[in-house]
Amino acid sequence: MSTPQRLVPVAEIARPHGVAGELRVRPYNIQTTLLGKGRAVVVRLPSGEESRKKISSVRPSNDALLVRLEGVSGRDAADALRGAQMLVARDEFPPPEDGEFYAIDVEGARAELNGEAIGTVLRLVTYPACEVLEVKLAAGKTIEVPMTEAYVEAIDTDAYVVRLRTIEDLE
Repeated sequence: MSTPQRLVPVAEIARPHGVAGELRVRPYNIQTTLLGKGRAVVVRLPSGEESRKKISSVRPSNDALLVRLEGVSGRDAADALRGAQMLVARDEFPPPEDGEFYAIDVEGARAELNGEAIGTVLRLVTYPACEVLEVKLAAGKTIEVPMTEAYVEAIDTDAYVVRLRTIEDLE
């Protein structure tokens, strides 16, 4: 039995563009290469309903992309997708550079301190001064752990584990 592909939201459909079914799409990363012509994406409506679509064309427009999806023709069909997310399988992401990782690779990871599980990483948060891991402790409290050597010993995306040095002064 194969493991289901983990789907990652990469963009949101903002609104129709014109009358022919083109969509104004806001990618979460404007430099993404994951929304190219011919790419298969999953479109998840706000209701949770999903469908697989193929991108037939894409072009930049300021801080957005103008995208045509196969099977979406006309303004009404495009408007029905307003607010939907576009998702791509995690396996299709380009490999990160050495020492880097995608936020999706740590969200949900086990947080360990001295080899013991202490909680789960909820998400990676970027502040102007630093990045932090939001960790929900087993006791239920949520803490923010700065992404610095003083607090984070190692991130093992293969094992889905974040090893912490300390959480002193964070509780």
